[in-house]
Amino acid sequence: MNRLNRRDFLMTTGVVGAGVGLTVLGGARLTAAELAQGAANAEKLGWRLGMQAWTFHNATLFEAIDNTAALGLHYIEAFPGQKLSKEKPDAIVGDDSPAEVRKAIKRKLADSGVKMVNLGCCTLSKDPDQCRKMFEFAKDMDIETLVSEPDEEAFDTLDKLSEEYGINVAVHNHPKPSHYWNPETVLKVCRGRGRRIGACADTGHWMRSGFTPVECLKKLEGRIISFHLKDLNKKARKAHDVPWGTGVCDVKGMLAEVQRQGIKPFFAIEYEHNWGKAMPELAQCVEYFNKTTGELAARG
Repeated sequence: MNRLNRRDFLMTTGVVGAGVGLTVLGGARLTAAELAQGAANAEKLGWRLGMQAWTFHNATLFEAIDNTAALGLHYIEAFPGQKLSKEKPDAIVGDDSPAEVRKAIKRKLADSGVKMVNLGCCTLSKDPDQCRKMFEFAKDMDIETLVSEPDEEAFDTLDKLSEEYGINVAVHNHPKPSHYWNPETVLKVCRGRGRRIGACADTGHWMRSGFTPVECLKKLEGRIISFHLKDLNKKARKAHDVPWGTGVCDVKGMLAEVQRQGIKPFFAIEYEHNWGKAMPELAQCVEYFNKTTGELAARG
């Protein structure tokens, strides 16, 4: 396929058009295309920013990849069960995907300049065969981390498989009363395990559970592998996502804490608001992340 630059893609897909603009830092009003410059400053810290495909769960994986590239980002976290493409709506992404679907995904990623870093919210049960099948899929797709909320009984198996395959397992937290809502529970299942067992820090869900995200990050020091980074409009169970830096989660404070810990996690934007219309808000998140990481990198 012919590859478009970010502005051409946004123009042809309707993301940029009459009346689409944002008032951003400094008061300037910019188009989404002008904001979508990627997160090059994060690379100076060894950090990577990408999209969680759930942000586009009403679309296909191929559309999620296109939107990721349009934002100037090069990484994506897929999730099992998403439809492959408009051309193949019956093909589903996951460890049951046949060889032809896997090849199509790899080709699309390569053509788009996007890498599938994580597989998000996948099932890892206490059945060793089921877990191995998921690791085999991850290996085939060159996935670095499986994000999951595994059965506690599975961790002996997962610890061995993570070392055997060189693939991480990051324990995700949904809000209270889900099993891993409290960081203490995540720490419990990590205790005594190898360094490939750790946390996928969902900062918005911590806030929905009544926690302060920066304090949770401090508690999980040494075990943070990846992020579903969020900012929320308020500290409440029914809060919704807002562009980073405009809410109550203290995104700048979280990034400063990550820098203090000296880790190099993968950050996924998982934006669960304004479904199907959030590209300008996502672009604002990218711009904020790039600006803030640039400041952190300069500070050293």
